[in-house]
Amino acid sequence: MKQKILMEKYPIFELEIGFNETSFKSVDEVLGFLKSKIDEHPVAQYIATFDHYSHTNSLADGTINEEIKDAKNIICCFGKELPKSEILAVRPRSIGVALMSDRFVLSFLEAPNPVANNAMESWTKGVANI
Repeated sequence: MKQKILMEKYPIFELEIGFNETSFKSVDEVLGFLKSKIDEHPVAQYIATFDHYSHTNSLADGTINEEIKDAKNIICCFGKELPKSEILAVRPRSIGVALMSDRFVLSFLEAPNPVANNAMESWTKGVANI
């Protein structure tokens, strides 16, 4: 798991998992695994799945890196407290799953809530199941 700053401002976590490190064969299979983890969590709530690849591909001026074969986001929320209205700016959470030619790349924006961060890190690492 790498922790890095994307575009000089977004703190993200990223994990690359080779096909030889997992039994999952598609983005949808990985998303099914992640959804099961969300559903099992005592606080997290599944919201939606967004097909980023199809959306971008459908735009007249949309561009996709040729190495990316599929890309979707699973969206959930860990909000068990709403202390102030500004917290809405950092919710909900999203985990991106990209299918490359030889690996999956999973990534998520660092959450201000350590419980959410720990859960998302654990779930993404769980995709590597060898």
